[in-house]
Amino acid sequence: MTAFQVRPASDDADREACFAVRRQVFVAEQKVPEDLEYDAYDAIAVHVLATGPEGPLGTGRLLHGPGALARTGAPEVGSLGRLAVTAAARGLGVGAALVRAIEDAARELGLTAVDLHAQTQALGFYERLGYQAYGPEFPDAGIAHRAMRRAL
Repeated sequence: MTAFQVRPASDDADREACFAVRRQVFVAEQKVPEDLEYDAYDAIAVHVLATGPEGPLGTGRLLHGPGALARTGAPEVGSLGRLAVTAAARGLGVGAALVRAIEDAARELGLTAVDLHAQTQALGFYERLGYQAYGPEFPDAGIAHRAMRRAL
């Protein structure tokens, strides 16, 4: 098993590593248009980064406050998004560790729950982490998604 560490992205180099993972997973693998992948929320989000001896392995972000309100409908609920794990790191627990790090950041901000929009193929992953789906399926960047939430 590959050893890895998850931590908040603390500088521009860390954020660039997060963006590189997202580019690899979402843009190259899943064919999400690059102009949809990056948005103004990247500047205000809390980003987390998983790294190992071979470099960046995964990333995710947390929106909170006004940045999350449009997605969650409640100021006390954060929005987890852009969770991506490189193909080489899948199955090692990196994704679950990233989700837990985002939840820890949400708790530190005083949030009471985390909302997310999960690709339908990832529903089981999030359900195992305590998230519950709600509402109908919807498309996002041409990929089927469902809204999910977990109380903290």
